[in-house]
Amino acid sequence: VQLQASGGGLVQPGGSLNLSCAASGNIFSAISMGWYRQTPGNQRDLVAAVSNTPSYADSVKGRFTISRDIAKNTVYLQMNNLKPEDTADYYCHVSGVVDSTYTFTGDEYWGQGTQVTVSS
Repeated sequence: VQLQASGGGLVQPGGSLNLSCAASGNIFSAISMGWYRQTPGNQRDLVAAVSNTPSYADSVKGRFTISRDIAKNTVYLQMNNLKPEDTADYYCHVSGVVDSTYTFTGDEYWGQGTQVTVSS
């Protein structure tokens, strides 16, 4: 399974970015899809995830919106009112994978990071 993330970049404080991550390969569906972020020297933290319902880190509630296109195995993260402290590498994640033979593997996968920089 491959996860291809895109949409990162440089934005001024108060600006917006939309991240997307498409899963391909031996995957039919996943129970959960989400985004994590990491800054140098720190652990990778959950930003938002969606299975039946979305969940968010407290620091992004009201500013970020996660959504998914089940048919396309794609997860999106709309980030509004960005702050300098949102600067990080963002990683997409899928878990609870059902493969293309409709077998529940329960596997999880990570995408490559996409950099988000919020700076004036």
